[in-house]
Amino acid sequence: MLGTRVPRAAALAVTAALLLATSACGTDEPEEADTRPVRLYGSDGNMQNSFAAELKDRADLVDGMKGTTPLTRLPESFTNRLRAVDPKLTDFLYAAESYDAVVISALAAQLAGSTEPAAIAKQIVGVTNGGQRCEDVAKCLELARDGQDIEYRGVSLNRAGFTDTGEPATASYATLHFDDQKIDDGKTEFVGAGDESNASTKAPPRARKQTPAVLRDSGAPLVLGGLLPRTGDLALAYPPLAAGSALALREINQAGGVLGEPIMWIDGDDGTNPTVAKATVASHVAEGVHVIIGAGASGISREVLPDVVAAGRILFSPSNTDASLSKVDDQGLYFRTAPPDSLQGRALADVILRDGPRRIVLLARKDSYGEGLQGYVQAELERAGIGDDRVKLITYQPPDSPEAPPVDFGSAAQEIRDYQAEAVLIIGFGESAPLIRALDDAGVRLHR
Repeated sequence: MLGTRVPRAAALAVTAALLLATSACGTDEPEEADTRPVRLYGSDGNMQNSFAAELKDRADLVDGMKGTTPLTRLPESFTNRLRAVDPKLTDFLYAAESYDAVVISALAAQLAGSTEPAAIAKQIVGVTNGGQRCEDVAKCLELARDGQDIEYRGVSLNRAGFTDTGEPATASYATLHFDDQKIDDGKTEFVGAGDESNASTKAPPRARKQTPAVLRDSGAPLVLGGLLPRTGDLALAYPPLAAGSALALREINQAGGVLGEPIMWIDGDDGTNPTVAKATVASHVAEGVHVIIGAGASGISREVLPDVVAAGRILFSPSNTDASLSKVDDQGLYFRTAPPDSLQGRALADVILRDGPRRIVLLARKDSYGEGLQGYVQAELERAGIGDDRVKLITYQPPDSPEAPPVDFGSAAQEIRDYQAEAVLIIGFGESAPLIRALDDAGVRLHR
């Protein structure tokens, strides 16, 4: 379990300049460029315990790697409940977000008095803003059944509610450190981001009190469909995503379900692949799913969203962070509990700047998530005075199917070595692990 840490304010633009100035001070001559160890950094796609296993016999190469991920302090009671669902759980990334996505969907349906996706969608933002505050699922459902407007505060959504576009107005990020081939919880720090004033103030449609007539016409049971990365490049994130969804489903149904009946769940894989995800969406639509929980990756959600919207269903992702999705044409049917990367870019840049590197490589997946976050980090570095002459951008094409051969990072590793980088940020999923082996093969000395 992640322990309690002291928060640190992220005053990036000011502190970065001080960090850079102090890192250049002193009388010692700098090390030769090719003997300086390279520090590795990661983001939410690879800062997980399971990432080390992707390196197999060279898992120790992750030691010293650090990075950020959207993560709040998780109460021990919550992690214990997650482990009751999945005793083998080793990571909690997006477990809270998936839990909250399911709970918010259920509460919105109860308030709407209907399983009609359009009616549910109109209640989702309002569930998180205004009304009577509640944190316990059973209590929230009790209020909703009585037709009372509520303000849900869950595990991930604990400071402010959703914006008008249906995403968190605020976020919490954790700075994580790999040591002894796993995340060292003792070094984890948390920092807040976002602005509570961005939370929506629009009033939702009036809540419908649960009556026999409402129950008769509601269309219950509410059916949720999973669109999570059971396979593919993001499969390492599947266990906590699945555990969070399953826990929410269990607790909602133990509290009496929604609109008089237990919620139904139909499992489904997004494969971290558009073809797999589209097939799953088509299957869910055919089976009468009202709300689809997923996809795992931002790029996959972007690919399937037109299909979801055309079918009049809701797509609710616990892990999409591509900031451009905030402006996607979704007809009010797309929501997420994960914060946009415009917030994470600042947190990541701050982590890198604290170490005072003079030459930085930002390597990213060639998709909306990778290139989007890469751009935000670059912009934050530039704000801190790190110009283009000190930052190198590299992108790579991720595998297009689970059967495709691994990415060959040989040329990228050589490029990083020739650039004499002192810091390398890896923005990717499980498929990015071979880059670390390639750096080792190229003779790059990694900071440990």
